[in-house]
Amino acid sequence: MTPIRDPGPSAQHPALGRPVVAIDVERADDVDAVRDVVARAFGPDADEVVEMLDGLRATAEAWIPGLSFVARLDDQPVGHVLLTRCWIETSRRRVDALMLTPLSVVPEHQGQGIGTALVAHALAVATAGGWPLVVLEGSPHFYGRRGFAAAEPLGFPSPSPEHIPAGAYQVALLPDHEPWMTGTLVSSPPVAALNDLPRF
Repeated sequence: MTPIRDPGPSAQHPALGRPVVAIDVERADDVDAVRDVVARAFGPDADEVVEMLDGLRATAEAWIPGLSFVARLDDQPVGHVLLTRCWIETSRRRVDALMLTPLSVVPEHQGQGIGTALVAHALAVATAGGWPLVVLEGSPHFYGRRGFAAAEPLGFPSPSPEHIPAGAYQVALLPDHEPWMTGTLVSSPPVAALNDLPRF
């Protein structure tokens, strides 16, 4: 998984001067704008993350139409979050699950609650779709207050313990999760390729 930059903790609120952001499904003409948002958000790591994003688009078993979301301010894309299919090898069978990566907010709008809104939107859609869980790699400080918890204590071994910092592999257990749905993550190839890159 790729590390996710902390997009800021504040919830958007017009009365507090926060921007009012609309979140909707990525449109056909958003692809280049989304790549730009991701590139700007990730800075020095942009090439690897954009390559992963392009790879996910081209990976039929991972890409799920309707699960790429864009945050717009005055109809201009300023943030993006993507959910793609991954799998959990449980003691019973392989279970379909979702991975949240990348999450991106352009630098000039970080810290305004846009990342928070994107994560909430993604989890709401995943819950409505009957998915059992969502995994990610990211800041425990940020995601721990937004529905995620450290995955390893809950029965999900780190997919790359030598490269993923302790506590960064996290999971959100959704209402359709059942207790036996724990085990080893199986990532799609574009995500698995990043697991060999150091992140300390």
